[in-house]
Amino acid sequence: MIKAVIIDDEPLAREVVKEYLMGFPQVEILQECNDGFEGLKAIQQHQPDIIFLDIQMPKITGFEMLELVENMPAVIFTTAFEEHAIRAFEVNAVDYLLKPFSKERFDKALQKWLDRQTPVTPTPTPDTNALLEAAGSSPVQSNRVVVKINGKIKIIPVHDIHYLEAADDYVKIVTQEGNFLKNKTMAFFEQTLDPQQFTRVHRSYILNVNQVTRIDPYEKENHLAILRSGAKVLVSKTGYPRLKAALGL
Repeated sequence: MIKAVIIDDEPLAREVVKEYLMGFPQVEILQECNDGFEGLKAIQQHQPDIIFLDIQMPKITGFEMLELVENMPAVIFTTAFEEHAIRAFEVNAVDYLLKPFSKERFDKALQKWLDRQTPVTPTPTPDTNALLEAAGSSPVQSNRVVVKINGKIKIIPVHDIHYLEAADDYVKIVTQEGNFLKNKTMAFFEQTLDPQQFTRVHRSYILNVNQVTRIDPYEKENHLAILRSGAKVLVSKTGYPRLKAALGL
């Protein structure tokens, strides 16, 4: 049997997927979930072969949920928002079904994935890193950052971020509560965060300009941004004009 999980906050949408799956007796629905938190728990518990996933859901989006999944199943997106479709195809998701979709369209998507399966090979999975990058296309992604700490999910509103610092293959997110590591690039955050609030002041730092209390000269042509917390962030020669512009100076 092929193990499946349905994740969608709309009961009617889940019923449609369940009805369409009746034509595929080899697929067993292990659980249906109405938000990303339930979906993440179901994936961890059941290790499904495939999931049917909505994108815009309460609490966390489908993309944000995928970011927390360790063993990625195959994904068929089921959503009413077409703006994510191109990136979904680019990251090798099985398919992208735009609501309302017909049974014929659903059958085609699932059959495409089933045709790739053989008993002697593992289930193909999407490119995880690319899928996570697609999270940036979600409008809410610019308003919060989701991290996983000791198996628990933490949602950080962007206005709580003081600054971000490059840390090898990660980005360190500095807040009043503490520091959190995110497996992203500085370029990702530079492109995703609101440029009126966050400015790249150095190749290693992105700064929340609302946290700046003053700017002091530093060695050579660099400067130091002094934050409300007392932290000091290095501002490079090229970052200084951007910071002044962001502050309206």
